[in-house]
Amino acid sequence: MNIKKAFLLTGLICFFLFNSCRTPKENAREGTQTTDLKTNNPTTMIPQPPIIIYKTNKDYSKNVPITLSADKTAIMSFPDIRDVYYKEDLAYPTKLTRGFWLDNRGINENSAFLKYTYEEFSQLSETPSVEILYDRIIDKDPFVEMYIIACERDTSEINKIIRSGLKKNCKKIK
Repeated sequence: MNIKKAFLLTGLICFFLFNSCRTPKENAREGTQTTDLKTNNPTTMIPQPPIIIYKTNKDYSKNVPITLSADKTAIMSFPDIRDVYYKEDLAYPTKLTRGFWLDNRGINENSAFLKYTYEEFSQLSETPSVEILYDRIIDKDPFVEMYIIACERDTSEINKIIRSGLKKNCKKIK
């Protein structure tokens, strides 16, 4: 009986993995239901990571971010040493106007920054344990402001939105 359960569980895991590992073309055919930030109407679009811009209370642009639980007591996600890259370069955020940064790593309002710089982290021989990472947190609440921006991932366009007062195409999340 335990062997049957193990095979069933393995089969289910393979099914979910197979169905979750789709190509961009397959995702584009299906589309994703989202809400247009401009009109607040539902739209169908190709899934892509959100464009996040933020300000921090100190310069953490060289430090690796991780994601904490809402109460900041546990790590919910963190990168592997090979996951600190964006387009084959270290995933440093892009400097924008008025002290904002464009995220290139995948942060949210529950992110925190580690003592490790991107360069140091990428050169480790293995990804540190959750306990070590938690001990290396330098700021659990680093964000002064954070927005999701609805536009192309173009820094000149994003800078225009920032200069216009973040009133259009933006959703404030912190």
